Amino acid sequence: MTKIDINGAQLAYDESGTGTAVVLLHAGIADRRMWRGQVPALAQRHRVIALDLRGYGESELPTTPFAHHDDVVGLLDALGVERAALVGCSFGGRVAVDTALAHPERVSALALFGAPVSGNEWSEETEQLWEELVGDVDPEDFAATAAGEVRFWVVGPTRRPEDVDPELIRFAEEMDRRALAAEQALSAIEVGELDPPAIDRLGELRVPVLVGTGADDLADIRRLADRIADEAPHGVRMPDVPDAAHLLPLERPTETNAALLPFLSS
Repeated sequence: MTKIDINGAQLAYDESGTGTAVVLLHAGIADRRMWRGQVPALAQRHRVIALDLRGYGESELPTTPFAHHDDVVGLLDALGVERAALVGCSFGGRVAVDTALAHPERVSALALFGAPVSGNEWSEETEQLWEELVGDVDPEDFAATAAGEVRFWVVGPTRRPEDVDPELIRFAEEMDRRALAAEQALSAIEVGELDPPAIDRLGELRVPVLVGTGADDLADIRRLADRIADEAPHGVRMPDVPDAAHLLPLERPTETNAALLPFLSS
């Protein structure tokens, strides 16, 4: 792990391999460790940079205003990278899309797994599903909240916890407990948003875009994946991966890498 000053914050990242640059952006319930199944495979052909977004994992969170998409470009500047492919899962996918729209000259490709986009609104179906699967939890109880979020996102709406690898659930809950502390701290800081947001600007994405989801992810996420692939001029929709939910790269690294490696090398 290395730390580097980006826009006034010490951000943590791991780097390995040589070749064209690939930046990995983690989910909001995780940190850079979620890419453990991708880094060794990608590093055989690429310079792989796995970042902890500001406030998450081992990255710091000063109280000054910032934007995640500006931090990504700040990282590229600091590491001497002119252009990079951005690979994002969930919230990391949202940051990747915002970066490509805010700084199009710095992004060579996008690979998005279970990604929302800025400006998207959840359906009533998803809101009701949260109430059914999670319900009310004390936001100060990080353990209970993490268990609920992992039930909702990592297990997913169509599986039972006993259907999922218990080590995956344990690891996801451990990462999410740390992420919840980050989100609590972030709520007190001015975080810049892309303006206008990405939801109505997908046609501006001029780079190749790979979009994938788990078959057991939320219907909203799968519909949004269809929309991204349809509206991005160079969008490609992966088939949904069976027996996988929101953290597709972590849960199904073999299937993820089988799609990601040729995409990044093309």
